[in-house]
Amino acid sequence: MGLAIALMKVVLLCGGKGTRLSEETANRPKPMVTIGGKPILWHLINHYLHYDIEEFVLALGYKSHIIKEYFINYNAMNSDLTVDLNTGRVEVLRQHRSLGKVHLVDTGEETLTGGRLNRLADIVKGGTFMLTYGDGVANVNLHELLQFHRAHGKLATVTAVRPTARFGALQMDGNRVDCFREKVQSSEGWINGGFFVFEPGVLDYLQDGDETVLEGSPMEKLAADGQLMAYRHNGFWQCMDTIRDRTLLEELWASGEPPWKSWKN
Repeated sequence: MGLAIALMKVVLLCGGKGTRLSEETANRPKPMVTIGGKPILWHLINHYLHYDIEEFVLALGYKSHIIKEYFINYNAMNSDLTVDLNTGRVEVLRQHRSLGKVHLVDTGEETLTGGRLNRLADIVKGGTFMLTYGDGVANVNLHELLQFHRAHGKLATVTAVRPTARFGALQMDGNRVDCFREKVQSSEGWINGGFFVFEPGVLDYLQDGDETVLEGSPMEKLAADGQLMAYRHNGFWQCMDTIRDRTLLEELWASGEPPWKSWKN
């Protein structure tokens, strides 16, 4: 699996306005809100790197320039440097941590989630790819997730989690998703936790251009066609939708043992 997963791309949806976290997002995009002094996007990318996935496609929108500036300056800000003040030459003495290869793609400030993926079709259509939201962390075992996806042979896998029921409810028959409903109370308690694995055929379900909501018609049709399976994750998962969520994540990071941290310092 090592080579195959290392060549896989991950789409990170980073374009939303984060209005429910407006205290933090008035001046920066939500994925740049920090936990332990690092953007939550950094935490998320490091989790994928731990599983040998090194190529990321960021679907940008709201305040995209801030994310671009962060990655353009990443090496300088995360390395030990020698600066020759006479010539301005900068030499990297030691790079503390690489974040692999990052594609920064403007997908429109008002574009919806499925529309953002649709705009990235030419980049990801070459094979199996992963996708998740740029505002949450989890300790999902990505190797097991991919093995599960390959074993069932369907077009799409969604990671199902069981926090408070505030997100997309999944009605399941075994591991097959019968019905996908966004933000409805789930009788089973399983919700859409992101961490998707998709085959390129999923792109054919994005019919409404920039107005496509990935969690709406595309997922509903995939479920109706028997092409959506659920990987049940019983471990840690937490989004960052509110100040309360951010405070919780900060407290977990300060504890020294944040449950989503899979990588070594």
